[in-house]
Amino acid sequence: MKNKILKKIFLISAVIGVVIITVAQVQKTSFNRMLKILLSKSTPTINVPEAALNAKNYVFLDAREKNEFEVSHIANARYVGVSDFKMNALADFPKDKPIIVYCSIGKRSEDLTLKLKKEGFTNVKNLYGGIFEWVNQGHPIYDMNNKNTTKVHAYNKFWGKWLEKGTKVY
Repeated sequence: MKNKILKKIFLISAVIGVVIITVAQVQKTSFNRMLKILLSKSTPTINVPEAALNAKNYVFLDAREKNEFEVSHIANARYVGVSDFKMNALADFPKDKPIIVYCSIGKRSEDLTLKLKKEGFTNVKNLYGGIFEWVNQGHPIYDMNNKNTTKVHAYNKFWGKWLEKGTKVY
């Protein structure tokens, strides 16, 4: 009897924890509100803490423009872009490969994640808050020489306001 009660309490706690993590995906409330409006929620997302904790289990795809990627990117990310993306860039990927797609804040990567899902990729997620939130939460980024950097391409001044840490580059 006691074990059943403890199991139920554990399950309820786990569910509540997952709900809290899924709801509060970025640290700044105003950024989170904007993302909730902007993103269509048509693709699975992953939050920064979970992505960082399990980074070695994923391939990161950068959906930004090449000049943004060249300023900085998440470790070992593969540039694929979104405006010039070609599906054959992922010809070597099994359809069930664990993939996280990111951009500056998550909109362009959401679009690419949707394309990948339509092409049969089954384990692909959009990084909620993008590289901005990655940096805002203190995770490292790297330049084209794989050297740690603080520079982040902030896209433009309107979107760059969501990047609170790092050195903005336009």
